[in-house]
Amino acid sequence: MSATATVHRNQIIHRAGRSLAYCATLVPVALFTLVATPVGGADAAVARWRSLRTGLLGAPPTAVPGRRPGTLAVLGHALLSLLLGLVALLPIGVEVLMVLRGVLYRVVDPGPYDHSWGGPSRAGAWLAHFLIGLPMAAGGLAALIGIAAVHQRLTRRLDGERGPARLLPATLLMAVAGAVFFVAWLHQI
Repeated sequence: MSATATVHRNQIIHRAGRSLAYCATLVPVALFTLVATPVGGADAAVARWRSLRTGLLGAPPTAVPGRRPGTLAVLGHALLSLLLGLVALLPIGVEVLMVLRGVLYRVVDPGPYDHSWGGPSRAGAWLAHFLIGLPMAAGGLAALIGIAAVHQRLTRRLDGERGPARLLPATLLMAVAGAVFFVAWLHQI
């Protein structure tokens, strides 16, 4: 593997890890914002979103605008953040399942493995579940990178930056798709 490919791989891994951590904070920070903003915490909430974007994702800071976003704008941002945070729980769950059902398969399912994928041996069942979980884990990390990128653009709007017009519809579409996926998954189990 060339040095450039190694650097590129490490950047992707680093970005995926940051995105996972960022997406894991969306629900708690959004809920806190929804509670704190109506009682005068809008400025602190905006500062919190900015620090998450720059500190956790490593995004470059934006110039702070002369005007502050209003309470309704901050509450709207918190609601959209909550939606994206709930959607992010799905790929985070995929990552947890990969660890439990892929890496730690024997701990989760002590056997017998006669009817398991890769069975009847324990090694075959573990290998099959691990290899099946790898592309799912990669897809989950890619989804988290995408969710973090969308939220980062939403947060820039609090600073007065203009974003693409498709940002809000894309966020709502992600929420609907996440809900449909979750319902389908519930019916499957």
